[in-house]
Amino acid sequence: MFSVFLVTHIVTGAVCLVSGLLAMFARKRKGRHTMSGEVYHGAYVLVFVTALVMSVLHWQESQYLFYIALFSYGLALYGYVAVKRKWKNWLGAHIGGMLGSYIGIVTATLVVNVPRIPVLKEWPVLVFWFLPTVVGTPLIMRVGRRYRPRRR
Repeated sequence: MFSVFLVTHIVTGAVCLVSGLLAMFARKRKGRHTMSGEVYHGAYVLVFVTALVMSVLHWQESQYLFYIALFSYGLALYGYVAVKRKWKNWLGAHIGGMLGSYIGIVTATLVVNVPRIPVLKEWPVLVFWFLPTVVGTPLIMRVGRRYRPRRR
């Protein structure tokens, strides 16, 4: 049973990594951006659910997955709902939530897989916990400034 959750998690995680990039680099209008974003969010729901189930089934080894899943999907949901509800400053919330969730999935992917990569497994694991945030946060700020509402 665990292997079904694991395979689903891996496949939907890969879908998130690809569709997230497609959404990031697509023009910000209906079409490729929104379609990629919907795929990203749908796959992220499955990543979230499978991460929760697997972390509970193997709590001693994988409890950190539980917390990463809660935090990163919380960001994805925040960004998704922001664009659907269009509340005040929704665009900043959308950008921050979606890009923040992407940092979360990249972090989880690195932390889980780096021990299997010969050269990288020699590096301290904390590098891979923080590297996506160190690289991604300035990008979020840059994109946020680009799409900030203009003052009159």
